[in-house]
Amino acid sequence: MARSVAVKKGVKLAKSSNKSSYVLDEQVGFILRQVWQRHSSIFSRDIGTNITPTQWAALSKLAEAGPCSQNQLGRLTAMDVATIKGVIDRLTARGLTETSQDPEDGRRLLVSLTRAGQQLAEKVAPNALAITRETLAPLEPKERETLMALLNKLR
Repeated sequence: MARSVAVKKGVKLAKSSNKSSYVLDEQVGFILRQVWQRHSSIFSRDIGTNITPTQWAALSKLAEAGPCSQNQLGRLTAMDVATIKGVIDRLTARGLTETSQDPEDGRRLLVSLTRAGQQLAEKVAPNALAITRETLAPLEPKERETLMALLNKLR
């Protein structure tokens, strides 16, 4: 198969003689998945406790924002209803979160960190920051800043 590569605004566009010019290795989703797999591996190795990235997202957001409804926490952590429910159920079973009635709306439950959850969030935060640094380590400081700005733009 003959193939040439053109560059348009810094993006390689494959031109091939076959019916499809789709090249998996050049697709943003595939590249993002590979970067996520690398980051997840670093996270698992270095987080320092038995916690998943989604559980850490919920714990760290609760530490940052304070008690909130499960629905709101899901929005703040970009998790769908079923995912955030499972995460909170597992964190509650471990004694890291708890629910209580919202004093402003008795129909709503608020999720908050327990004392153990707060302590774990404080203990793990430095590890999480180190994980981010290692994930971005192959980049120069200006490249890190640019990458984060571009990723935030794509949200």
